[in-house]
Amino acid sequence: MKLMELFGVKSKKEKIAELMEQGAMVVDVRTPAEFKEGHIKGSINIPLDKIPAKADSLKLKGKPVITCCRSGMRSQSAAMTLKSKGIVTKNGGAWNSLRAML
Repeated sequence: MKLMELFGVKSKKEKIAELMEQGAMVVDVRTPAEFKEGHIKGSINIPLDKIPAKADSLKLKGKPVITCCRSGMRSQSAAMTLKSKGIVTKNGGAWNSLRAML
């Protein structure tokens, strides 16, 4: 048994899977140009600088949010902003790594 399992801690992949089962939305916070170059099918593009203005509309959807970007830095910032607005959010990190988990 893995140590994480022993203490009831879920892996990132398990948390992502759980949120997806709850109907999570994947929000890619890269620029529109970056998003156009490649993204996760079904994800929506909301650049990081637009996240504060879009938080209320995301909250109204009543679904968890998984954020992603190129490396995980911008998605972490977006996740913190959304969490502060009461939205269940997980930083998915780099979009291509997250895509491999889905």
